[in-house]
Amino acid sequence: MQKPTIAPSILSADFSQLGVQVRSAALAGAKYIHIDVMDGHFVPNLTIGPLVTAALKPLALEMGLILDVHLMIEKPELLIPDFAKAGADILTVHVEACPHLHRTLQQIRELGVKPGVALNPATMLFAVAPVMSMVDYVLVMSVNPGFGGQSYIPESTARIRLLRQMLTELNSTADLSVDGGVKVDNAKMIANAGANVLVAGSAVFNAKASIAENMAQFWQALASE
Repeated sequence: MQKPTIAPSILSADFSQLGVQVRSAALAGAKYIHIDVMDGHFVPNLTIGPLVTAALKPLALEMGLILDVHLMIEKPELLIPDFAKAGADILTVHVEACPHLHRTLQQIRELGVKPGVALNPATMLFAVAPVMSMVDYVLVMSVNPGFGGQSYIPESTARIRLLRQMLTELNSTADLSVDGGVKVDNAKMIANAGANVLVAGSAVFNAKASIAENMAQFWQALASE
């Protein structure tokens, strides 16, 4: 398993200072930048589209960042080409939104982007079993998607552990990511369960401390015994 890392989610960033804040996260050790795309249908919120991804791409190339785009939208196949063109490095779709999941993941791969699959807290893990060998990224939602700042659902830890076991049995090198309620005080537990990409929004981008200070607390927690 790869060393655990933090993927700051720009959902909680100050969009008037987005470039500055993403740069700050990169300087504090971030390798992934998580971009939450919501359509107001699949989830009860409306966020950003391909233009923001395209705007961040030059900075991502400069700073060596991976743009991890999480499509919480209905009919993602209609927008996947636009996000690929915008510069997404990973495109993750929800199993719940894709009646033809194999085809959608193949579409992402054919566009030269790493495909990922996400599942909501109440979705059975076997729903992603048929496509585990096709993806480079598996995302466990540890809250019900749609809003930032929610509390981590405790049952998610067992789900992470089981998914890590499934990936290991396949000899898969796919990232196992967790999104929702990730904080400094539970980061080590989540990593110990088998996640290697921890998505954190409000725990990184907030008014309580600087981005550098918040990231430093995560690194310290992940390095603890």
